[in-house]
Amino acid sequence: MAPLIALSLGYFLVMLDVTVVNVAIPAIRTSFGTGATALQWIVDGYSTLFAGLLLLGGALADRIGHRRTFLAGLGVFALASLACALAGSPAVLIAGRMAQGAGAALLVPASFGLLQATYADRAARARAVAVWGAVASVAFGAGPVVGGLLVSGSGWRAVFWLNLPVAVLAVALTLRHLPPATRSRRQASKADPLGQLLGVIGLVALAGGLNEAGARGWTSPLVLSAFVLGIAALAALAAVERTLEARIRAGGRRAPLLPPSLFRAPSFTSTAAVGLLISLGYYGMLFLTTLYFQQERGFSALATGLALLPSVCMGLIAAPLFSRITARTGPYPPMVAGLALGTLGFLGWLPTGPHTPYPVLLFALIATGLGQTLTALAATAAIIDTAPAAGAGIASAVFNVSRQVGSTVGVALFGTFATAAPDFSAALRLSAGLAATAFATGALLALKARRRASTPYRAG
Repeated sequence: MAPLIALSLGYFLVMLDVTVVNVAIPAIRTSFGTGATALQWIVDGYSTLFAGLLLLGGALADRIGHRRTFLAGLGVFALASLACALAGSPAVLIAGRMAQGAGAALLVPASFGLLQATYADRAARARAVAVWGAVASVAFGAGPVVGGLLVSGSGWRAVFWLNLPVAVLAVALTLRHLPPATRSRRQASKADPLGQLLGVIGLVALAGGLNEAGARGWTSPLVLSAFVLGIAALAALAAVERTLEARIRAGGRRAPLLPPSLFRAPSFTSTAAVGLLISLGYYGMLFLTTLYFQQERGFSALATGLALLPSVCMGLIAAPLFSRITARTGPYPPMVAGLALGTLGFLGWLPTGPHTPYPVLLFALIATGLGQTLTALAATAAIIDTAPAAGAGIASAVFNVSRQVGSTVGVALFGTFATAAPDFSAALRLSAGLAATAFATGALLALKARRRASTPYRAG
């Protein structure tokens, strides 16, 4: 359990800081007297750098070693948290949040690779993924509650001080219980600096544009410029990677950052698309239901966090359920089941109005939370099973990029509906219908991936 605890603590930090800071925003605004733009980037700077640097983090993990990259990510995250806790201005706090995102981009792909290497047996790996995912689910769900308690008791800086002892413990356990990996074939090849640069520019521009779209509108010149830059950089990345892959087949030494052959692996592309769809539907609706409880129902931030617990803490149920099923069937049956359950849960939001009793909402909250978590665990296990050992970092980075992009699109798109709709309930129903469609589409992709999963991966 010690290696698993170390990896889980790292992912705990990443997921906790997605939500814990949201509750501290009013206190930060009062402390600094800052405006809405700075507050938005205190929240979005983290997710922008996290998404933008994931491919680079995955490539580094495969090249210099997963344990070394994991430790570097913990170190960056801890130092960034310290800078946030000591910040004397909004600019320093934004820079610290961006540095946290950079640390997270190193942590997550490396932890996937370490899970794959540490738990070679499929059944043992399924149990490890279940525990790892359950910890992340609890961290994400506990964020608003923990943030509310810390801010009310010790001030907003406490949400960043909390990260330091957790990071120190994760470092100590990693050094003691996770041995360094042997040098891989990918480590022996030359790096791909142009691909790394294009990947960072493309993903940062795309994530930044999506974050700004919710506030400025989808037709804002800044947003459109970011989208054009992001798409152009990613298109150039695809061209560069195809060229490098062709050259390495002919005996070249420079390995592509993102091998196109990875997307020819059976079920990989479908599973990555499932990750995008579930994040779009679930996190977009989670953003809207948070507004629903606060704006339509008048709940406080802490009461809203407690109201959402039946959804965001479903990992405690999904993890043992996933572990039992996957050990017998593989990851795809629970993935399909989770997507079907999530579809029904989102349909349960359709009759919701401003005065719907809370007990009536429990089915929708529980079904969407359980369905999303079960699907995410199954998709994680499928990606780890599909990825080659030498490319586990970059494979997991692609999967997490798809999830980050899906989450950001969902929040921006559903937030736009809430602003443009004649009343909030209409926006909630429209968003719930789209979320249900996303999950139903994911179920079809998962069925397709299951049929193709028996074909082995062939690099190159």
